[in-house]
Amino acid sequence: MCEVPHRKYKPRKMSIMLLILLQLTVLVSCAPPQCDPGFRGLCKPKVEEKPKCTDVLLSYCEDMAYTQTMFPNILGHKNREDAEAGAEYLLMSVVESLLGGVCNPEIRMLGCSVLAPRCEKEKVLKPCRTTCETVHKRCSHFFEDIEMAWPYFLDCDRFFVSDQEGCYDPLDGLRAEQVVEAVDSMEIPPPEEPATTIQFTYHSNAQMISILKKTEEQCSDIAKTYSIGRSMEGRELLVIEFSNNPGQHEPLEPEIKYIGNMHGNEILGRQLLIYLAQYLCSEYLLGNERIQTLINTTRIHILPSMNPDGYEIAVSELQDNNYSDDEQARYDSSHIGRNNAQNIDLNRNFPDLTSVVYSRRKQKGYRTDHVPIPDYYWFGKVAPETYAVMKWIRSIPFVLSANFHGGDLVVSYPYDLSKHPLERNMFSPTPDDKVFKLLARTYANAHETMSNENAQCGSSRGISHKGTINGAQWSSMAGGMQDFNYLHTNCFEVTVELGCDKSPPEEELFLSWHENQEALITFMETAHLGIKGVVKDEEGNAVKGARISVRRIQHDVTTAENGEYWRLLTPGIYVVSASAPGYARAMKKVHLPPRMHTAGRVDFVLQKAAPEPDLREEDDTIQSMGTYDRFDPYNQYERYTLVANLSHNREERVEKPWWWNYFVLPGGPAPTWLLKHN
Repeated sequence: MCEVPHRKYKPRKMSIMLLILLQLTVLVSCAPPQCDPGFRGLCKPKVEEKPKCTDVLLSYCEDMAYTQTMFPNILGHKNREDAEAGAEYLLMSVVESLLGGVCNPEIRMLGCSVLAPRCEKEKVLKPCRTTCETVHKRCSHFFEDIEMAWPYFLDCDRFFVSDQEGCYDPLDGLRAEQVVEAVDSMEIPPPEEPATTIQFTYHSNAQMISILKKTEEQCSDIAKTYSIGRSMEGRELLVIEFSNNPGQHEPLEPEIKYIGNMHGNEILGRQLLIYLAQYLCSEYLLGNERIQTLINTTRIHILPSMNPDGYEIAVSELQDNNYSDDEQARYDSSHIGRNNAQNIDLNRNFPDLTSVVYSRRKQKGYRTDHVPIPDYYWFGKVAPETYAVMKWIRSIPFVLSANFHGGDLVVSYPYDLSKHPLERNMFSPTPDDKVFKLLARTYANAHETMSNENAQCGSSRGISHKGTINGAQWSSMAGGMQDFNYLHTNCFEVTVELGCDKSPPEEELFLSWHENQEALITFMETAHLGIKGVVKDEEGNAVKGARISVRRIQHDVTTAENGEYWRLLTPGIYVVSASAPGYARAMKKVHLPPRMHTAGRVDFVLQKAAPEPDLREEDDTIQSMGTYDRFDPYNQYERYTLVANLSHNREERVEKPWWWNYFVLPGGPAPTWLLKHN
């Protein structure tokens, strides 16, 4: 018992206050002791309630073979609400749509065995590892197709146990249902669709790359993907090639290219080229003789998207406008995404060599082939996409090309720039006008409706001829890609406008493919028109850079590394010559009958001789313009891109898959475990 000592104090205010404080202190010290778990008997131990089995209330797990689960679950979710709020459960709810209906409900039920594990007699049972491994083996590549990692909570070693540890099969209920259905219907389940089956939907950049890579894997003997560079925002410019010897140039095998999505908001061409890659792969494997012959005799390069940055902007705008009732807003946004991330129109960004040719028309020895790039071009704004394509064009001996646009229904051919500066819409033919008209007609006639005058649309209507038109006569412009191909290299390129709707509704994509499929194949076959051959000297050595000239056509082609050449010509009789500095000119008369399906073989053997006077004069003229090999002499592009890279955070430019934003929950951690390369 505590007693307060009694003392006598002087009756002062301060003393009274001290006495009161002292008494309060003593009373507190005499209070019953607080509960201290360190002293036995002073307090009752807190009894924690043991987890108990509870009903499975997760709606996506209601069809499991069991009805009881327990929280916290294997992942540590404390209750049903925690489990439903996680990205894991969200993934289970949409996995069927993500994977296109395959591996469902196996993936979902496997996930349920972890999020809502089986509970019996107040004890959690773990699912069998063997079941997980079987599903993983069958379904993991479907996740790879959409650039998604195998979900961490389906890690077979981490969350699943062996048979010896007393596991259960989470697919028990599913297998029972399948047995009943099989007995009832006695039907054989349909075989899985091949990876190259075309799905007529729009594809994001990540999906596009995944499809091209999968096509390469499916047809590894004839297909190969490679990158020609990156866009301004760091997206890959991925090409897929088809050949019986992919990755290598073969002697006398013509090389062709298709380019789509040069304008980011013109999306149909991009989709058709993705479908074309899948079609070439699947038809080759199925034994289609026409496709096999084409691939075995031609090297085909397909770049579905030259402007992936513009595409991203255009698609984002399209999605926003889908929720808008304002027709004017939709019209105003129709050009959004056309240009690249620097707001450069890529089809106005190539060197304007047409003006150079026009300015030299009256000079002796002028020509319209292998025109060097003027040095002043490099001091302008050169887009990385343009630069990558120029290097690509110069590195491969392309013979034929088409680039795909939208906004009209017509095939346009060079020149794109009018020869009269005061008359913008003026017919301005190249020396190879007959060849270009044949190429344009080939695509238009093979197209389902393009050559039909009643099907015409857009600004070319009324001035085009059965679906074809001269570019300068239609709409004069400088810096276009097709003029650059013709004037700088051996490649003949046309521009295919696929229709007035630049991004038609998804349900019309199959129809668009059907309208263009034959034209896409037939046009590639025209790479085998005209003549081809090899130029050698008397000792059998290949002559690189020899000029192949056709009388009355003021446009030459040159021989490639192995002395080979290809010269597109229409049927007729021609006088063809081969020449090179230090050799005498060799000449042959050639007759090309109609309906030839392969190029005529015309070889030349050059004899050593002093250079011809006209050749020497011509070479001096070309030197005054600069040499053909002079490409970006001041490293302007390198300096420019260095500044651009410093001003952009590389991390911001990393491409996220198309499904990423769906799983990023407000206020929650980013589910980086979904990323394949995380």
